[in-house]
Amino acid sequence: MTGTLFIVATPIGNLDDITFRAVEVIKSVDIILAEDTRHSKKLLLHLDISKSISAFHEHNEREKTQAIIGELKSGKSIALISDAGTPLISDPGYFLVVQAKKEGLRVIPIPGPSALITALSASGLASDSFTFLGFLPSKKTARLKLLNSLVSRTETIIFYESPKRILATLSDMYITFGDDREVCLAKELTKTFETIHTDSIPNLIKYLTTDQNHQKGEFVILISANDKIDIVEAETQLDSLLPILCAEMGASKAAKIAAKITGIDKKQCYKRAINL
Repeated sequence: MTGTLFIVATPIGNLDDITFRAVEVIKSVDIILAEDTRHSKKLLLHLDISKSISAFHEHNEREKTQAIIGELKSGKSIALISDAGTPLISDPGYFLVVQAKKEGLRVIPIPGPSALITALSASGLASDSFTFLGFLPSKKTARLKLLNSLVSRTETIIFYESPKRILATLSDMYITFGDDREVCLAKELTKTFETIHTDSIPNLIKYLTTDQNHQKGEFVILISANDKIDIVEAETQLDSLLPILCAEMGASKAAKIAAKITGIDKKQCYKRAINL
């Protein structure tokens, strides 16, 4: 009988946010894998759980994976936890999960906190469609290139940023998006000094520079969608998209999907679909 790999979400700030199920799984497994064992021991102490923890991070993930797979095959159950939030979301674990799935081993998610979803829910920005990009490039040239590629996106864009780069990133965002986009800065989520601040980019830069303390903490940045579509580009996209969609589904459903992707009115998309 093989063991199970549990992907266990842990609190992003307030330790009381851990789920009952997560606690029971952590208590029951044979091995706990943690990105920072010192950090995770504080959580176990809070939960009154006495169990050894093995370090598992981006620098040793590949070399330790085969041994972990061996432990699972021998029948041991393992919990992978991150420093905060859901494992694999800008955290180690992807390589391990891929290998476990290839070996036919059970991988069970234990859902819970996630900084990007927590921020999105209280940002005041559209939550029906969004893209998460993890951390932006640390080099200015690469960061600007990526930001420029996002200008025409019609969904909320979410990424993480460190305190040492937050001001530089906001400055690059101002160069790229100007002052007509709403942006949300969320930090210290679920902690005592939680801040969720939605405003224009110039006002957020002013907020960051008026007090150095405002630049402290790990940030979630959310950028509002572009509601001004390039009609020529959208029409070109629609021309290539509709035939593919209509070949797989009815005109009504195809029009609905095409409208969401291109930003063109659904009725107009439907008219085009029935005339193909």
